[in-house]
Amino acid sequence: MAERLGVAIVGVGGAVATTAIAGIEMIKAGSNSLDGLPLADRDVAGMVAYRDLEFGGWDLADDTLGACALRHGVIGEKELADGAAVLNQMRPWKAAGSTGYCANIDGSNKLTGGHRGAIEQIQADLARFKDEKKLDRVVVVNLASTERKPGDDAALQSREAFEQGLDQDDAAISPAMLYAYAAIDSGTPYANFTPSVAADVAPLAQFAAERNVPVAGKDGKTGQTFMKTVIAPALRDRALHVDGWFSTNILGNSDGLALDDPKSLQSKLGTKKSVLNQILGYPVEDHIIMIHYYKPRGDDKEAWDNIDLTGFMGQKMQLKLNFLCKDSILAAPLAIEIARCLDLAKQRGEGGVQEQMGLFFKLPQTRGDYDPVHGVPEQQLILDNWLGDKGA
Repeated sequence: MAERLGVAIVGVGGAVATTAIAGIEMIKAGSNSLDGLPLADRDVAGMVAYRDLEFGGWDLADDTLGACALRHGVIGEKELADGAAVLNQMRPWKAAGSTGYCANIDGSNKLTGGHRGAIEQIQADLARFKDEKKLDRVVVVNLASTERKPGDDAALQSREAFEQGLDQDDAAISPAMLYAYAAIDSGTPYANFTPSVAADVAPLAQFAAERNVPVAGKDGKTGQTFMKTVIAPALRDRALHVDGWFSTNILGNSDGLALDDPKSLQSKLGTKKSVLNQILGYPVEDHIIMIHYYKPRGDDKEAWDNIDLTGFMGQKMQLKLNFLCKDSILAAPLAIEIARCLDLAKQRGEGGVQEQMGLFFKLPQTRGDYDPVHGVPEQQLILDNWLGDKGA
């Protein structure tokens, strides 16, 4: 009998989560193909099949997931009637949230009882989810809105200090960290698809290694940064010097609303700006990134890039890109594959930071104090070698 994997999502009412759930439910119903899923052509021993995934999760909104999906506008009544009707019966579990960390996102479906109380409830939710759905294993994936970057507070410097911070409800410990701690403490693999600081904070990275729990992150690499990490290696290999790279994008979904807060925006820019210097091997002095919340665009994000180059004999050239993409349609398949890969790592007994999953992230978490690999060709090779299968 096929083994069943539960995917517990932080931010389950968001556009990415509802798109992922709808897509999988439609696959189960036979009304959706496997197109767009990066690992669909792989036959890897132990990797859970798409139709054996079950979903649940937390959100500050208490609407049904069907209502949430309609509000986001990525899927509509057609999809809900064509295999994804289960979203109309699904409601989020009470969520940990803080307007101090995410100023523009709030809701009434909120956990109370301090840090330890929130962790206990999150773990109770995971246990109930596994029992009610008769699941073999569970993973946690953070798809919530971007939190501001924390400071260098004492609670974030060591395992002992972090535990004390939990006892004292220290404001330095964010909701994202609470979910990461709850997952690691219960032996549940955890992935951070957001720019928020979570399992990458030193005490939690150490905790995951001690408990041998797989963790991965952070910030899903879906659109503009994905294209950047495809193109930059090619420019490097053709000896075309990048003099400047100007990037701007507009989006109007809840992710864009969260990033309309300057502190949350700064967290996002930090992960997006990290890639070029490592790939090219030299600093790009004029690397400018701008993100704008533009409500009319909704989930249809538009990204513009202008690249100034110097080639043979000092000749100047330009490359211009205009990527009109659907944010959640790009992100949802990655979230699904991350869950499957995390579970595979768990089955293989591979705990701690999963560097081979760096392909999926803008700022891949590493096991030590060194720069991650950012270039897509190199990242793809690393993942392929770990999967041990080159495709059907």
